[in-house]
Amino acid sequence: MGLLQPEPGLLIWMTIAFLIVFGLLAKFGFPAIQKTLDERRKYIDSSLKAADEAQLKLEGLQSEMDGVRQDAYKQKSEILKSASDAREKILAEARQRAGEEGERIIAAARLSARSESEAIIRDARHQVAMLSIAISEKLLRERLDNPKAQTELVEKLFSEMEQKKGDKDKEA
Repeated sequence: MGLLQPEPGLLIWMTIAFLIVFGLLAKFGFPAIQKTLDERRKYIDSSLKAADEAQLKLEGLQSEMDGVRQDAYKQKSEILKSASDAREKILAEARQRAGEEGERIIAAARLSARSESEAIIRDARHQVAMLSIAISEKLLRERLDNPKAQTELVEKLFSEMEQKKGDKDKEA
């Protein structure tokens, strides 16, 4: 007989040995294997649950990060806008002050030029008056040396005064 056709005695002993091994495995091995499989299943379930929670947290953090990023962009825009407004305001104030200062300097220069011009005109009038007095004095001295010339001068002055008085009366 061979392996393909076992003897009935061998078959019985093989069955008894199988049942003993199966009984021992059922009593001691299968519960340990089942316990290990249950622990492994619990570990895998808790790992999947933890992964799901981590994914949810990651999504929450992502949305929070997007919100923070949007707030940062909004604040950046507001800061840039306020800085631009402040710059424009400062430039406008500086231009206004520069214009006012320029007008003040121009007005001061005009006033200074006017006062210098008036001083020059006054000085010129004074010098013309002094020159006229000096010329008149010389002319009068020459003419007043002669009594006849004195009389003619006085008569001429009286006639001019009467003529000016007549012109004023006509105007009034």
